[in-house]
Amino acid sequence: MSKKTRATEMLEKAGLNFTVHSYEYDPEAEHIGLQAAEALGEPPERVLKTLMALVDGKPVCVIVPSDREVSMKKLAAVLDGKSAQMMKPADAERMTGYKVGGISPFGQKRKTPAAIEIEALEHELVYMNGGQRGLQVRLSPLDAQEALEAIAAPLVADLKAR
Repeated sequence: MSKKTRATEMLEKAGLNFTVHSYEYDPEAEHIGLQAAEALGEPPERVLKTLMALVDGKPVCVIVPSDREVSMKKLAAVLDGKSAQMMKPADAERMTGYKVGGISPFGQKRKTPAAIEIEALEHELVYMNGGQRGLQVRLSPLDAQEALEAIAAPLVADLKAR
């Protein structure tokens, strides 16, 4: 596995401090982000997943903790839209240049607006996809937010009583 990707190159070019971590990617995992957290031995709220969505038909990159779901209402509101929906996997791959399970918010083929769950900024370090399946980068969430020019806002759906 190469540890040099468009994502790591973008982070290097931006002069950010980060470390690269590989893990055994499970293509059969029901929840890719949770599987990454488990494989890395990290709490799921520190391993962020990158999702591609559409707000009023326009692509956006959404970053939330791997154990949480995006609230489409909150996402649309944060980006001054009326509605939001998840992007189809094939469209996400075409737009980002990455394969599902390896989509990084960094170094995407086309720059899109980004939003990050505000709770993620409370951690000193978080993990985010490094641009290929089984590769994560660990960095400051504030550095990531700045590099992506991401809006920080409450984006996750409220947890339901279990």
